[in-house]
Amino acid sequence: MILDAWLPIGHKLLSGATTRAALFEGAGWQILDIQETGRALVVHDRLACRWVDSGLLDNGVLMPFDFGNQRLRFVVSGADQVLSPVSESHSPNSKNEALAFAVALKATRTIDQNIALQDGIYVEKISRILPTYSISSRTDDDVVLGYWLTGGANVSVLSFRRLHQMLSWLPPQDLKDVVEAAGFDLTEVFGPDPRPSPKRQALKPNHVIATRAAVHARNDQKSGQTFELPGRPELELFFNEHIVDIVQNKDRYKTLGIEFPSAVVLHGPPGCGKTFAVERLVDFLGWPNFQIDASSIASPYIHETSRKVSEVFDKAMQSAPSVLVIDEMEAFLADREIGSGHHRVEEVAEFLRRIPEATKNEVLVVAMTNRVDMVDPAILRRGRFDHVIKVDFAREAEILALLEQLLSSLPKNDNVELAYFSKHLAGRPLSDVAFVVREGARLAARSGKERLDQESLLAALRAAPAREREGGVQRRIGFV
Repeated sequence: MILDAWLPIGHKLLSGATTRAALFEGAGWQILDIQETGRALVVHDRLACRWVDSGLLDNGVLMPFDFGNQRLRFVVSGADQVLSPVSESHSPNSKNEALAFAVALKATRTIDQNIALQDGIYVEKISRILPTYSISSRTDDDVVLGYWLTGGANVSVLSFRRLHQMLSWLPPQDLKDVVEAAGFDLTEVFGPDPRPSPKRQALKPNHVIATRAAVHARNDQKSGQTFELPGRPELELFFNEHIVDIVQNKDRYKTLGIEFPSAVVLHGPPGCGKTFAVERLVDFLGWPNFQIDASSIASPYIHETSRKVSEVFDKAMQSAPSVLVIDEMEAFLADREIGSGHHRVEEVAEFLRRIPEATKNEVLVVAMTNRVDMVDPAILRRGRFDHVIKVDFAREAEILALLEQLLSSLPKNDNVELAYFSKHLAGRPLSDVAFVVREGARLAARSGKERLDQESLLAALRAAPAREREGGVQRRIGFV
């Protein structure tokens, strides 16, 4: 989307830098491209004064200037210095880049313990993450750091093993240095060896958790908890009964011969929430996760696809307990009777062999597809995938539950009528629901409001008209 820059292209700042197009913007700030290579942060004087008054910046860091009737301030960063919203992060290219963000995170948090940083602006030049004071709920620092390091994945640095798997280019000791630079102490958990033991994954951030007892409490916080999936009560019940309860009560199930949860297939039309449900389950379990999809394993060379499949299964079993997600399974597990070739037969045979093996080695296999009718019947037989679950578009009551959960942590006016929005969003993709909440919050913040209101949500709903979908028939979750 092209942004309407506050300053015209070619405008010369007091530093001599020449502005170009606007790259990012928010309430009271913009980041502009600079002709001489680099970026400039331009902010309203009111926002800049708020940063200064809170102690995050010294008064002379941002240079003031007038443009029309507006009082603005700016700072210019060079091409080798990051200036970007945290939400637009790209995984760092080196340990030094990662360390720079970690140091800025710690320096910012040392000054202010309460501000939300997930919507902040990272200015490497001044080693700060400047808050934008948006109305979104606060994300914990361990997730903010993980999000930045991985380039957009919602992973906490408290799951060190999972984080290291996603940042395999960074040696464990270097990653440990980065996490500690942000104010998290790993010594008590890992000792002198930075490689985490599978049974000792929790970290102790020294500015958040003060005692060893709190660390152990965090390690055990999932024990006895139930998995929650707002807006999907039936799918939530299934995951709790067939996966979570088995994981949390191993001994009881093992006595009766149940070693590990069976593989699961979720199928339904695009946008019905399959990926969302799986992501929530993966986050709840906190296990290492691996993914197989057409883009990651497909190859024009004979035997190459089967080899890649085998490698992913091997990695998942080596990291067990773990989760292996098979996305768009119809793309490489299609019925062998439909245009079959030798390579197709070989690929399906590899999955037939590896899925039961993975389950026996404590790998939870979860597959997703929009076209279950195209999947080879041998794959769907019990013993490979014991459960084939249909997930359709959410009903009005389910949308209402999801809206209540999404808005529970946001400041909002009393006049917000969730029932109205659930009625108009029923039978639509869950991504539409999330969009309306996010867009409503953006419009409210852009208007200078401190609370989400009915008017902003209505404007967001109008900006997300329902789209036609094949069939046009709404169906509920069912079990096959």
